[in-house]
Amino acid sequence: MRYGYKASAEQFETRELLEFSLAAERSGLDTIAVSDHFQPWRHNGGHAPAAMTWLGAAAARMEGARLGTSVLTPTMRYHPSIVAQSFATLARLSSGPVFLGIGTGEAMNETPATGAPWPGAKERRLRMAEAIKLIRRLWTEERVDFEGEYYRTERATLYERPEEPPAIYVAAAGPLAAKLVGRAADGFICTSGKAPELYTSLLENVAEGAAKAGRDAGAIRKLIEIKVSYDTDLEAAERACHWWGALALTSEEKQSTEDPLELERLADAHPERAASRFIVSTDPDEVVDRIAPYVELGFDELVFHAPGADQRRFLELFSRDVLPRLRARFG
Repeated sequence: MRYGYKASAEQFETRELLEFSLAAERSGLDTIAVSDHFQPWRHNGGHAPAAMTWLGAAAARMEGARLGTSVLTPTMRYHPSIVAQSFATLARLSSGPVFLGIGTGEAMNETPATGAPWPGAKERRLRMAEAIKLIRRLWTEERVDFEGEYYRTERATLYERPEEPPAIYVAAAGPLAAKLVGRAADGFICTSGKAPELYTSLLENVAEGAAKAGRDAGAIRKLIEIKVSYDTDLEAAERACHWWGALALTSEEKQSTEDPLELERLADAHPERAASRFIVSTDPDEVVDRIAPYVELGFDELVFHAPGADQRRFLELFSRDVLPRLRARFG
């Protein structure tokens, strides 16, 4: 079992985010997963440092934590070959393992940066599957000629390939993306706080995709971002969720809205929904009990996303009260 920290690049300034992540490693969390946004969920008070640059700085200062993205979109504002090169470099810089967590993206990160139209879900999935193939070839081959539907390379070589290619994790919230995980990914990423039957369905589709590709579904790592607001003060724990009201929007609202101002307006229209995606509690045993169903489903990497501004307080309380209980119960 692995326990990690979600470095929320949408919420915190670059250096501050790095200091929080270093504190997370010191507190006993062994994975640092950073989000990659061109624009944040909120216009006012939001941030959006470049994740691949930030990861290089983190690699230079970490003492062995696993580093990666949750998630990056390697298909539109980034060409897959540049993602492959960046993560090959990161793998050489980092003293710990590196993973590339990818997803099909949101319009707010891709359309404003490129001016390109936002493609439909099918095209986004096809682009991601093609990107995975190209990235893996660039990590392991020289003079790569690639002729795909969306991407091309000609005699492309990464002159510093990783000694051990990073694991590729794919985020999925629907059945077709989950089947792609089973066919092509080393790991699966999803987020907590949704209907329990969704996770059962997604994992079944991961297994189906793996079986059809002749792969062992049990070897695919299963990472879930668990959204938890733990504090000794319940009102403070509830207030901490307000910044993240956008997470309670529908998938369609989140994926198709390009403007952070509009996302902020949509989220603030229903502030009471902000805490619905989080485990909000002052009781460490309750927190563990509410995490348990995810472990029982087979998730073996738990990355904790704390919503509040005072991340140091969260890390201190969580590592003191909750983390030892998690290790005692789940290993």
